[in-house]
Amino acid sequence: MTIQESAEMYMETILILSNEKKNVRAIDIAKHMNFSKPSVSRAMKNLKAESYINIDEEGNISLTEKGCEIAHKIYERHQVLTKFFISLGIDEQIAEDDACKIEHVISDETFDVLKKTVS
Repeated sequence: MTIQESAEMYMETILILSNEKKNVRAIDIAKHMNFSKPSVSRAMKNLKAESYINIDEEGNISLTEKGCEIAHKIYERHQVLTKFFISLGIDEQIAEDDACKIEHVISDETFDVLKKTVS
């Protein structure tokens, strides 16, 4: 099953925020991604239905094992691609922005070779 890019971005954001703070809520995700709260709420409902996240009674959001696996994969791609682009002399912000776009579409095979090159 192919996961939509937007779902991957939400899970990556939850991972990043959970590394920064104890509790992650929909409003935190909305602020971080500059999305509306209703859009984030809809996405969280979908991610929960697909068992990528859990939402407790206080509205705290956490990744399930399945969601965590995907989030870590996307986040690693983001970091490696950013590092690679910066090493080529690309401006850090442009490198970040481009990595964010490419991380969702690059094949596993290409990423693995690129990762070996960067490491």
